[in-house]
Amino acid sequence: MNINIEKLKKDLIEYFSTAINPFDADLNNVEDINYFNESKLIELAKLNGFNIELYKIEGE
Repeated sequence: MNINIEKLKKDLIEYFSTAINPFDADLNNVEDINYFNESKLIELAKLNGFNIELYKIEGE
């Protein structure tokens, strides 16, 4: 399955940046998402309720 990883990564960062309380958030962990490999990004997305099917690249 080919996934648009850049879009998934962007959406995960946005999700975690806006969904957390800024007073108790460790924003460094949000930035760590940039360094996750593809399987770790997909796992994190699934654990947080993302529909991976929406990130599939059509025709590949």
